Amino acid sequence: MTTIRAARPGDLPAVERLAERLADFDVPPRRTKQEIARADLPIIRAQLEAPKDDVLFLVAEDDAGNPVGTVFANSELDYFTQDPIAYVETLAVAPVAEGTGLARRLLAEVERWARDRGMRRVDLTVFAVNQRARGFYEHLGYSGEFVRYSKPVDER
Repeated sequence: MTTIRAARPGDLPAVERLAERLADFDVPPRRTKQEIARADLPIIRAQLEAPKDDVLFLVAEDDAGNPVGTVFANSELDYFTQDPIAYVETLAVAPVAEGTGLARRLLAEVERWARDRGMRRVDLTVFAVNQRARGFYEHLGYSGEFVRYSKPVDER
């Protein structure tokens, strides 16, 4: 049975490896798998060094104590209403734990954490081309709210 617990400083190497899963899809043009996998590492490291109360950072371990999943969520204010919301920065599960319900359990922990703090919503961002992740989130009742457009401008 997989155990979910609070992240500890010694988890950093495992969380860094799990973060590589964030780019396990055909990334859009102008993005690299490396930049996607490393984007959240500064806030992860900061939380491990100096934990904040408004952050939920969990690690899931298998029976042997090996980290097989992680979720990192923080508190933000809704842009329009300024109401507090939970925002999932990172959710990653090792290939060995795929299909076991672990990602669902990790998100349920975020939802519980948000409810306990009086937040009425959990938000997250997913790349439009990441159909597998989008399908997973939609299956759990999440729905798209925004579409972000991007266009490079040529240097002259």
